[in-house]
Amino acid sequence: METIEGLKFDAQGLIPAVVQDAKTGQVLTLAYMNKESLAKSIASGQTWFWSRSRQELWHKGETSGNYQNIVAITADCDRDALVVQVEPDGPACHTGEVSCFHHPVYLSEDRKLFSLQLLMDLIRGRKTNPQEGSYTTYLFNKGLDKILKKVGEECTEVIIAGKAQDHAETVYEISDLVYHVMVLMIESGISLEEIHDELASRHVIDHKVKQEKMTGK
Repeated sequence: METIEGLKFDAQGLIPAVVQDAKTGQVLTLAYMNKESLAKSIASGQTWFWSRSRQELWHKGETSGNYQNIVAITADCDRDALVVQVEPDGPACHTGEVSCFHHPVYLSEDRKLFSLQLLMDLIRGRKTNPQEGSYTTYLFNKGLDKILKKVGEECTEVIIAGKAQDHAETVYEISDLVYHVMVLMIESGISLEEIHDELASRHVIDHKVKQEKMTGK
């Protein structure tokens, strides 16, 4: 485990800290810490920074209520920069945006941004703002029974592809299943965060294996 004394602070006694949402991976802000603010962050479990403009310590969320609850702090290979993974209580940016990074400078025409959260947002948009000709809108219009039927069908397709040990087809069918499960999640009011929290609480595999051995399953 790294210590504060093992980190490399610059000539002003500062170290850059990239703050990242621990659940989504989204970069929320870039701030600076000195030894005191880092020590306060570790002791309190919430982010403290050094304001270069005001030349003083500041506790993120003290005035806005948008605290950042620390999950982990990791130094880079040179020990002169930090990634601070947090569970935020609200927006990171003073403008009200979730992230301070919200001004696109360049977007590749060949490589597209993608995340499960972006896909969830797109699917949700097809429910709240139906699009004629959209398959997703069609599923929502048909209702829960149709969505459940498709989830069942895609489960079967995954089993068939997996049993055949067809790697490409299994990837394809799992992707179809994930998409239809996400449609079900939106229809049922379930968020990715709820699934994340459920999985994080389980310590799944070892406990399950031990349980199966004990019950003879």
